[in-house]
Amino acid sequence: MYFMDLFIKKRIKAIQKGDQNAYADLVDLYKDKIYRLCYRMLGNRHEAEDAAQEAFIRAYIHIDTYNPEMKFSTWLYRIATNLTIDKLRKRKPDVYLDEEVGGTDGLTMQAQLPSRETSPEEAVESLELQETVQRAIEQLPEKYRSVIVLKYMEDLSLQEISEILGLPVGTVKTRLHRGREALRRQLGHL
Repeated sequence: MYFMDLFIKKRIKAIQKGDQNAYADLVDLYKDKIYRLCYRMLGNRHEAEDAAQEAFIRAYIHIDTYNPEMKFSTWLYRIATNLTIDKLRKRKPDVYLDEEVGGTDGLTMQAQLPSRETSPEEAVESLELQETVQRAIEQLPEKYRSVIVLKYMEDLSLQEISEILGLPVGTVKTRLHRGREALRRQLGHL
């Protein structure tokens, strides 16, 4: 891990001196993690791609504000998380999947989606469970969703989440607890 931190610090110094190729190295290093975070927060591939790209652009523009005492990944996650939270606050749903399709007898938008079945019944049940959990997470208020995603999907420590969100560790713990409770209520039927 020490060598990775050293590599990242060297790349950041090169970026600050105007080396754009050095930034491409950092994007390559973090692009999948940032995309995954954005996707898990937003639940939409295109929005996640846009948000991840915007997070990298913002990080590049504001690289001079990066504090080398902080892990670069924490700083980048904070930018991406704040961006997705902003997008969630501004979001207005266009179509609800459980909305009935006009001119049909009870057919929903969900039924129009292509099936993802590619293997035996167990794989389908697992996928359905994952989708159910993802939908439940998407229904959480963003303050709970962000800590749940960062903790359980990105596998970050409470301290890292605290730094990313700019919250005390105690607040992170409380939001995790309340987020888990809300998920238990939503998923109690499983």
